[in-house]
Amino acid sequence: MCPRRVRDDRAVIVDCALYREGRRHEGDLTPAEAARGCDAPGAFVWLGLYEPTAEEIATVAGEFGLHELAVEDAVKAHQRPKLEVYGDSLFVVLKTARYLEDTETVEFGEIQVFVGERFAIVVRHGAASALSGTRHGLEERPDLLRAGPGAVLHGVVDRVVDDYQPVIDGLDDDIREVELQVFSDDSDRSNPVERIYKLKREVLEMQQATVPLLGPLETLAAQELPAVAPAVRHYFRDVHDHVERVVQQVATFSELLTSALQANLTRVSVRQNEDMRKISAWVAIAAVPTMIAGIYGMNFEHMPELDQPWGYPAVLAFTATVCAALYRAFRRSGWL
Repeated sequence: MCPRRVRDDRAVIVDCALYREGRRHEGDLTPAEAARGCDAPGAFVWLGLYEPTAEEIATVAGEFGLHELAVEDAVKAHQRPKLEVYGDSLFVVLKTARYLEDTETVEFGEIQVFVGERFAIVVRHGAASALSGTRHGLEERPDLLRAGPGAVLHGVVDRVVDDYQPVIDGLDDDIREVELQVFSDDSDRSNPVERIYKLKREVLEMQQATVPLLGPLETLAAQELPAVAPAVRHYFRDVHDHVERVVQQVATFSELLTSALQANLTRVSVRQNEDMRKISAWVAIAAVPTMIAGIYGMNFEHMPELDQPWGYPAVLAFTATVCAALYRAFRRSGWL
């Protein structure tokens, strides 16, 4: 492993190793020493970097002859998943994802991989997937590492895609909770619209991270490319199938959230209509005593029932009877 140079408490060079015939060369090497050592037949360098500066990536580019356009993309980061061929080398961009349960959000990072006949340079940005386990796993499979840097590329891509599954599981749980919230009685007090929109945004970003990856993986699995041995291609087919399932699940999530939003809006409209019916029913009931009271408030000179002892009780009884009849009618019709 290379000596680690630290900047802002983070390692710039995470690991640097020379591999010959599928086995790691012992000893610490600088990128320059590793670049000279990979000229031997069956040898290649696996170099890992974390958020290098423009000067640092330029130094590595000079040692390994990286294309300037790919180097520019690696410095800027924030690229969409893609595969580009520059002569006898490849440049692959991957979007990593990590689910944060506390905030119900997905944190994205980026990994860029330069692959040549004699090198695999992995550059990580942001909350990227940890690749130490991938390196150790491949070092236990010298038969795969003998296939060269293409095996490293597959290992990195496979790890990134495997890390999508916890994100899918987290989003699935959140969407199920939203569906229950939409159709529960508690939704009358707490409207889930804001939560639905936030989840739709996370799902959209997940689509942007996964859908563009299908094309590069299909190319890696089907076409002859520099630094990708034929024996490695069928491994990329398996990863392609995995990403395809993830894409389908994310598309389903988007449809479910759209349906949940429409269902919630429908329930809100129904509740509003029910409230309006109740208000209208009570207004109709209140109109009867209001009308009678208004008649008596006009101060007629002579009203026959005023001269009778049963006059006022009869008027009050009539008013109560009409109100009770209206109330019963509205109850039967479901307005109250």
